[in-house]
Amino acid sequence: MSHHTINLTINGMPQTVTVEGNQTLLEVLREQIDQTDVKYGCGTGECGACTVLVEDNKPINSCLTLAATMDGRSITTVAGLAKGQELHPVQQAFVEDFAIQCGYCTPGMVLKSVALLSENPEPSEEEIRHYLEGNICRCTGYAKIVTAVQNASKNMVQYAGGDAA
Repeated sequence: MSHHTINLTINGMPQTVTVEGNQTLLEVLREQIDQTDVKYGCGTGECGACTVLVEDNKPINSCLTLAATMDGRSITTVAGLAKGQELHPVQQAFVEDFAIQCGYCTPGMVLKSVALLSENPEPSEEEIRHYLEGNICRCTGYAKIVTAVQNASKNMVQYAGGDAA
């Protein structure tokens, strides 16, 4: 097994970890960096529970990404969205619109929604539903999640002077 020492920035904090060549980013985040807000769902990239944002809000499935390929990259988990006690507008909207049930899919849904809104600040309902297709929620019919994303898009401009993330 080959070992690699990699440098990551996780939620703004530099981290240096030694990883195996076959370790996924999900495994490293959860087991070595203790970022348990990143969830293991299917392990095959089908459910979106393990979604994280890389660099400029690019969503990836951390269960399919080899950790060694992320050397030097900046990664945001759902825990890195809030600014102090102030929730990110997407997080706040998920709370206010009751878009959280069991909560297992929520980190991935929130991060994927942040990515969407950074690409498209005013998405239609159809665009929201299409963008979130890779994230599965077993508890809801997605209506409240879509409403939360629509409401978050209205509040993004107010958040930190218009900073989308």
